[in-house]
Amino acid sequence: MNTLTIFLGMIGGPQIIIIVVVILLLFGGRKIPELMRGLGTGIKEFKDATKTDDDEPTDKTDSKK
Repeated sequence: MNTLTIFLGMIGGPQIIIIVVVILLLFGGRKIPELMRGLGTGIKEFKDATKTDDDEPTDKTDSKK
């Protein structure tokens, strides 16, 4: 087994609480909503970009026929 699988297999409630506390200590309570808002905006832009790519034909010469 590789180390990553062992580590990810051991994450439980206490480990998640420790991770959340460390994030709060690093970024502070005021900065986290701004980070989440930026993350949400980035995800929305990514979804919009992938949606517009799906709408466009892949071969422009076929669309003129």
